[in-house]
Amino acid sequence: MNLKKEITKILFEKGYILNYKFVEDGPQGTIKVALKYDPATKANAIKCLKRVSTPGLRKYTGYKDMPRVINGLGIAILSTSQGVMTDKEASQLKIGGEVLCYVY
Repeated sequence: MNLKKEITKILFEKGYILNYKFVEDGPQGTIKVALKYDPATKANAIKCLKRVSTPGLRKYTGYKDMPRVINGLGIAILSTSQGVMTDKEASQLKIGGEVLCYVY
């Protein structure tokens, strides 16, 4: 599966986005995302999405040194040998990997 599709799927499963749809138009395709808002305050569900690893500087972590995003309230998305997953899932499986982004 494509890395962008896996990240979108994780954001949907964790409740950061309302819905998503993959549109195959052209060689890359497009991902249409319905953002999630709080009905009372109209605040975004995603406050910040910060890219950590870049093509010029990759950031790797072991399972013992897993990053904590806002003291456990946010998630870090990692690319591991067993696929793309959150920091909590990788800690339970005791595997490390490349830190792709932080979401809170």
